[in-house]
Amino acid sequence: MPHIEVRDVSLTYDTPTGKVAGVERASFEMEQSQFLCLVGPSGCGKTTLLNIIAGFLTPTAGEIRIDGKPITSHGTDRGVVFQDFAQLFPWRTALGNVAFGLEMKGIPKVERDAIAMRQLQLVKLEKFAHSYPHHLSGGMQQRVAIARALAYNPAVLLMDEPFAALDALTRDAMQQLLADVWRETRKTVIYVTHNVAEAVYLADRVIVMSPHPGTVKTEVAVSLARPRNPLSVEFLDYQKLLLRHLGQNAPTA
Repeated sequence: MPHIEVRDVSLTYDTPTGKVAGVERASFEMEQSQFLCLVGPSGCGKTTLLNIIAGFLTPTAGEIRIDGKPITSHGTDRGVVFQDFAQLFPWRTALGNVAFGLEMKGIPKVERDAIAMRQLQLVKLEKFAHSYPHHLSGGMQQRVAIARALAYNPAVLLMDEPFAALDALTRDAMQQLLADVWRETRKTVIYVTHNVAEAVYLADRVIVMSPHPGTVKTEVAVSLARPRNPLSVEFLDYQKLLLRHLGQNAPTA
């Protein structure tokens, strides 16, 4: 049985000018511990589809199943990391932010702080456990957000362009960190990005979505060994392949 099944999922928005299709009959499956990236042009429904999988939106048609069970709302089996740095609570330290979900589950303070510290160690931020978000850089805040999403041990990690607002050097470092965290935790990951090179660097599989209304156009399996070299010929070949599927020209040397 696939870990995640997306079956003919559609979502239509009611707007003042009429109904607008956000996602249309999107379908794919993925196995446990796979890293899957969703790519596509702006407005194609990548984030909408991720929010449906998260349980934040209810599809107009179709269904999502995790371990064979239909998704009807958000649950602790799914951790979510957003692009916006404001996802952290400014009045809580890094440790307090990571421990928040555990606190809501009623886990005693000593135990939840120990779990939160282990997650901060995983993202290499244990020295900043008692710092507040405004003391941290954007990349550090996103590392805290990843640690928080992992703290209550969800089976699935959903990520919506978490590094898009970072500068190029920080983004590259965060991609390397995330690849390391994934290798250690072996979570099932669905990652939304518009960056083709990022998708090739991170993913086992890449789902290419068509322009609005979004549906699954094609799928590419990335069989490169890890860690991946973005300057290798094989890496660049995958990048060119995805750009062709997106209807874009590959960069010339």
